[in-house]
Amino acid sequence: MKVTIIGAGNVGASCASLLAQKDIVKEIVLLDIIEKLSEGKSLDISQMLPMIKSNTEVFGITNDYSKSKNSEIIIITCGIPRKPGMSRDDLIKTNAEIIRSVTKKSIFFSPKAKLIIVSNPLDVMAYVSYMTAKVDSSRIIGMAGILDSTRYRFFLSKKLNISPIDIQSLLLGGHGDTMVPLYRYTSVSGIPIKEFLSEEENNAIIEKTKKGGEEIVNLLGTSAWMAPSASVVKMVEAILKDSKRILPCSAFLRGQYGLKDIYLGVPVILGKSGIEKIVELQLNQKENNLLKKSANHVRSMIKKL
Repeated sequence: MKVTIIGAGNVGASCASLLAQKDIVKEIVLLDIIEKLSEGKSLDISQMLPMIKSNTEVFGITNDYSKSKNSEIIIITCGIPRKPGMSRDDLIKTNAEIIRSVTKKSIFFSPKAKLIIVSNPLDVMAYVSYMTAKVDSSRIIGMAGILDSTRYRFFLSKKLNISPIDIQSLLLGGHGDTMVPLYRYTSVSGIPIKEFLSEEENNAIIEKTKKGGEEIVNLLGTSAWMAPSASVVKMVEAILKDSKRILPCSAFLRGQYGLKDIYLGVPVILGKSGIEKIVELQLNQKENNLLKKSANHVRSMIKKL
């Protein structure tokens, strides 16, 4: 079992580290265009693994995509990260060119691979990868909803002074300021969230969630990496173990939710073939309007390309 990670920056290296600690793959290839970067980070990770009794091998490669040949999953994290004052949308043209190039090379050497897209703006980059790869859309998956819902759970747990582990939540739509909160589908150990706080109080937490990534950018001067990496590893584990987990991911819609020809965050069943099913919820009018607004924002960015 082989997984390749394109981009050895903060997100890529953290993905490699967290995935190697799981000890569920035989080989991880960490690939970057910067000479010696992936080699150095992979060596550091490799020297950690005997301590945690992991048999995964991690290899650092500089710009040689042939070493990614026959990967089961390819994780694309490359591209320029956000800096203070930048939105995810500001990255669109530069990162689109990078994603096109990386997708072509990845699919050439691993024609059966599932691709997990992490680069921003996420939903647009997943669309670019899908249009470039020319494979079934079930194999091109964007990582966003898991991260957004986890941030939401974290902020909720602080508000309610309870464990985030007991909170179940779901957010739809684009990754960013147009994400759609589903107040009706949020609960604490099966207890509806309305028993704990009002929809207005919940909306305030949603606004904080929308700015969760921006807050980290302002503090660190670059994008978050630990939480995004953990979200990716959760997806990888669901695919490799064929566990049929229902997780919010960016998926290509073909009429679901009244939308088509667009990547957008929705609940999906993840298994060995990638997205095995898109779960379509019965949204009320308010939720449906917010989702369409989010979709329109993603479409507007696609048109820029």
